Amino acid sequence: MIRGMIFDCDGVLFASHQANLAYYNAVLERFSRLPVDDVASPEAHLCHTAASPVVFAELLDGEDQTEVLAFAATLDYRQFLHHMIPEPGMVETLRDLSSKLPLAVATNRGTSMAEILDHFQLTPYFAAVVTSRDVPRPKPHPDMLRKAAAQLGLRKDELLFVGDSELDQLAAERAGIRFVAYKSDLPGSRCRVGHYQELQELVQRLNSGT
Repeated sequence: MIRGMIFDCDGVLFASHQANLAYYNAVLERFSRLPVDDVASPEAHLCHTAASPVVFAELLDGEDQTEVLAFAATLDYRQFLHHMIPEPGMVETLRDLSSKLPLAVATNRGTSMAEILDHFQLTPYFAAVVTSRDVPRPKPHPDMLRKAAAQLGLRKDELLFVGDSELDQLAAERAGIRFVAYKSDLPGSRCRVGHYQELQELVQRLNSGT
């Protein structure tokens, strides 16, 4: 039985590539580095999936990382929210699922997650929100999922984690939590969905034993 669900943010709740690139490019500009323009590049993928300290260490190698993180902390993420596009059917699905199951977010984002949930009026749907600031190690380590499970008061075998990246998949494997790939053909992923209606149908099938 699925008694609770955990969701990644970027690529699952929102199409947020443009927001992520706008944020990181603002930091790159401050340190006189070229922007990441190619949305299909490895650098763009890193911006979309990894925690900020990891991104900054890679893209701003040679800079004082304490200074980089301090400047990034001064940016008001609300200026980038207009770039974030809610996934079709996401709000309706969260509303329905949260009336039956406790839900959580587990994201490699840091301080911006609370602002995002508040801006899009999603806060009431989540019983727990775990970010990279809340654990010693971000995804692909399992710390975040384990903390979310503890906050929901559920065992790992009672949970389903919805993610879209290899970091999500690895974190789920290491935490021993069932994983479903959202809009992603991750190698080795046995369970995939392409939209939120399909996700709801999957949960219904799992809980009916069919």
